[in-house]
Formats: sequence, structure tokens, C-alpha cells
Amino acid sequence: MGNLVYFVQTIRCYCNNDIAFYGINEKVVYMNDDNMKTKGHEGRDDLAEEYRWGDAGQVVLLVIFLIVWIADSFFLNYTNQYVEFVSLYIRLPLGIMILACSGYFARTGLNIVFGKVQETPHVIRKGVFGIVRHPIYLSTTLLYLGLIITTFSLSSVGVWIITIIFYHFIARYEEKLLLKKFGQEYRDYMDEVPMWIPWTK
Repeated sequence: MGNLVYFVQTIRCYCNNDIAFYGINEKVVYMNDDNMKTKGHEGRDDLAEEYRWGDAGQVVLLVIFLIVWIADSFFLNYTNQYVEFVSLYIRLPLGIMILACSGYFARTGLNIVFGKVQETPHVIRKGVFGIVRHPIYLSTTLLYLGLIITTFSLSSVGVWIITIIFYHFIARYEEKLLLKKFGQEYRDYMDEVPMWIPWTK
């Protein structure tokens, strides 16, 4: 559910440049840097800038994924011929567990980042941010994976891989901004906490 709330509010952002995450209203501010690649959050100096087109890219990829997954899984049945080899009693519980993890990472991550203004800006390490550096982005890739497992739509896997590449790109870009903002504190965080796969450091 956290992912759905996140994407609905992202769409709202592009309608009127406002974002409301769990009761926190923010104004999106586009930065005047040389490449016009970043955006910030007015009144939230504790938050680092983001890749300007990150939210739009996420929404576009979500829509494409859902169209492909629904069409292939329930109407065309073009690339999910292997679904019969794995029982629904295995696919469904596994998919639900992955979707539950996705919801946990999304909701917890969004609450930590947007739920409370940090008086002194610092690198967030608590909760899911102590497990991976990008739990909100990870939650979306897990959402897609959970849906893929339930129906074994191979065409959806292609969109999922593109999504992972996109998230890796914007995560790397935003990490450069975080290094610029927090310096050695964020470099230490990068050394201690894995980017995507929990408990690999």
C-alpha cells in the first residue's frame, strides 16, 4: 500500500508541484544548476536534492509494467506458459511475502524520511536505512517481483530489469548529491550499508 500512496502522490506532484507524504506538505523546487537535473523540497533543508525526472520516470515505468503484466497475465497469456510448472500454492504465498516486504520498506522508509523534520540534517541510518541505502526504491523493485512471481509473466521481467537499471541510475546520481551534502559521513554510510541487497556488508 505504501508504494501505491507514493506513486499517487508523485502524480499529484506533477499536477501542482505539491507533495504530501503522510501528512507532511512540501513544495517541490527545481534547482537552477547547469544541467537542470535536480529538484529540492522547499522548507526541508534536512533533505538532499533528487534527480529531477526521477518521479516521472517511476510513474511511467509503473504504468508500463502494470499494462504489460495485466495484459500478459490475464488476457494474452503470451509469455506466462511456465506458470503451470509451479503450483499456485507456492507462487501465491511467495508473491505475498515479497509484496509484504515491499510494503514494509516503502511505508517505513517514507515515514522516516518525510514523517519528521530533522533539526540537524544528518545521514539517516535508522530503521530500513540501516539495512539498505535505498529502501524506498528497493520496495518498488520488490513490488514488481512479487507480482511477477504470482503469474510468471516473462514479458514483465523485461520491464522489471529496465526498472532496476533506472533505479540504479537515479540512486547513483542522488548518492553524488548526498556525498556533496554530507561528505565523509555519507561515505562512511556507503562503506557500512549495502546499496541494494541487505546484510551483504
